[in-house]
Amino acid sequence: MKDQDLIVIGAGIGGGNAAVAARRNGFAGRITLIGAEPDPPYDRPPLSKGYLRGEEDFSHIQSRPESEYAKYEIDLRKSTRVAAIEAGRRVVRLDSGEQLSYSSLIVATGGRNRRPRIPGIDLDGVLQLRRREDSDRIRQAAKSGGRAVVIGLGFIGSEVTASLRMLGCEVTAVELERWPLARALSEEVGRQLAEMHKAHGVELVLGDGVDSFQGTDGRLRSVRTRSGRVLNCDFAVIGLGIEPEVDLLKAAGADIDDGVLVDERCRTSLPSVFAAGDCANRIHPLFGRRMRIEHWNNADRMGRFAGRNAAGKDKVFDDVPSFWSDQYDEKIEYIGHHVHFDRMVVRGDLAARKFFGFYIENDIIQAVVAMGYSDAIVEPVEKLIRYRQPIPEERLSDDPVQMAEMIEHLRSELS
Repeated sequence: MKDQDLIVIGAGIGGGNAAVAARRNGFAGRITLIGAEPDPPYDRPPLSKGYLRGEEDFSHIQSRPESEYAKYEIDLRKSTRVAAIEAGRRVVRLDSGEQLSYSSLIVATGGRNRRPRIPGIDLDGVLQLRRREDSDRIRQAAKSGGRAVVIGLGFIGSEVTASLRMLGCEVTAVELERWPLARALSEEVGRQLAEMHKAHGVELVLGDGVDSFQGTDGRLRSVRTRSGRVLNCDFAVIGLGIEPEVDLLKAAGADIDDGVLVDERCRTSLPSVFAAGDCANRIHPLFGRRMRIEHWNNADRMGRFAGRNAAGKDKVFDDVPSFWSDQYDEKIEYIGHHVHFDRMVVRGDLAARKFFGFYIENDIIQAVVAMGYSDAIVEPVEKLIRYRQPIPEERLSDDPVQMAEMIEHLRSELS
């Protein structure tokens, strides 16, 4: 394989892991890792949390020391943009005009922030969060305290809201849905998260959207909502989610549908082209459906699998999706994946924010959300999700140890 060339487009956590995994799994040819940002691969979750608050410096959020790429003989090209993928010729063309040939290609381009056409969105003081420099700008804006409006209470918006309050800002959060994290969590859980934000002094404007950003002399002064409310502020942060960055793959002829379609081995419809992370819509063999996951855990693991398979392995990516969110001193854990659910069974105390919530569809547990527990719950809950058989509600518990024992018992009954 020494005469082969692997190119990885996207130098985030997925792309960085893919390049290193390929080398560790026997790829002996040239490996080129191309990233548009000026930084080496780093972890994005701290951008809305510890890094934003100044509790972590950049060296602590790098995926690995930059020297490791040289150690693995990976040519890391920062601040480099790809103009096109020519799949027929197996060539990647850079903005500079340089052409790079590949025998295998991994695309881990992630996503780009949704930026709706709202009047005034280009005013100074209207900020977003995707990259390190975005987090730096928000931290700078928050230095003097002041008034902030956060638009959107998904994961990024909720975490930024919490961090800004912890930095001493007055925060108003605007969310079109009736509770935070409405797309991911049930109303029972979302209502508790709303109470948590209120308890920390956040003004919530729920069931309302943004009509316009208003300012003077090119500077943001207020946000006007669709219902007519005017929210005076010093800056605003838009957190309305991302869309998959698949323009290169679409132009190259890959199958696209809410991301680039990949199989359970991370292969796209293009020969010798793999994809991983936020941009990839994959078949999940455990759930029997497609899913595109926009969380760090997925990019971290999927990148490794894509790298192994690009190196000649034949690994099925069937991990149980999971993510976490830190807000104030609370931790939310979510394991599994649900699109619909018939009912939610809660064990523990919702009001005290120490509970397990089981999302059940057709008597099968699709996902579990928990608050008030450490990461130690993830492994036993993953086993619960993998069981894929009906479990009587009376056997569900908020005790991770009991759950692990229950799964082993149920498995023995099946055998």
